Amino acid sequence: MSKRIDIKDLNVYYGDFLAVQDVSLRIEPRSVTAFIGPSGCGKSTFLRTLNRMHEVIPGARVEGSVLMDGDDLYGPGVDPVNVRRQVGMVFQRANPFPTMSIKENVLAGVKLNDRRISASAANELAERALRGANLWEEVKDRLDKPGSGLSGGQQQRLCIARAIAVQPEVILMDEPCSALDPISTLAIEDLINDLKNDYTVVIVTHNMQQAARVSDRTAFFNIAGTGKPGRLIEYNDTDKMFSRPEVQATEDYVSGRFG
Repeated sequence: MSKRIDIKDLNVYYGDFLAVQDVSLRIEPRSVTAFIGPSGCGKSTFLRTLNRMHEVIPGARVEGSVLMDGDDLYGPGVDPVNVRRQVGMVFQRANPFPTMSIKENVLAGVKLNDRRISASAANELAERALRGANLWEEVKDRLDKPGSGLSGGQQQRLCIARAIAVQPEVILMDEPCSALDPISTLAIEDLINDLKNDYTVVIVTHNMQQAARVSDRTAFFNIAGTGKPGRLIEYNDTDKMFSRPEVQATEDYVSGRFG
């Protein structure tokens, strides 16, 4: 598991509107990469191109390439569903299935992919995924209870367990802590640090301190004005981005002068 992603000359369109322009960068395996920048600059749109999730919006398309260990995710005949199996997504707000138990939530993606497994294998997979999300000890005695009955932070870790269960190579997270309290946020940040031992992790965050704490590399996106496309301004090791950025706009943003 865990793969390198190479993005080359990527433009993202919604119909005729150019949302993100001319992005090229490399995301290393077994690392955490943070996308930062002001609202509306295309961070989440760009994140969703990495597993073709943006295509659920009519008229969405890309130009350029996204290569995962050399394989073009947008190549001819590539099935977006298979891409999403390899590149999991955790959304801004926890979204456990309300009618499903904790265990059923973990296994939902596996069953959606038509993988038939025995009861014992399902139990082992659920435990492994919940342990991977640092949630097992908290829920092991109530696996048959509704996932929606967990706290907000636990629900988000349940969604991470659901993503892990389908055995992806990359995990994308779109502001996973924005709706959480500080203690739950810390738990998710600790989990992100653990996940990079096995996965390539990419996270969108508006929290500069969080980006500094959890990421190995940071990409700063910006936008020239309303109706303009988002662009990648600077991409570098996180320590350097926050201490010695090469672009004035990056320094202005991370220091809080704008955004």
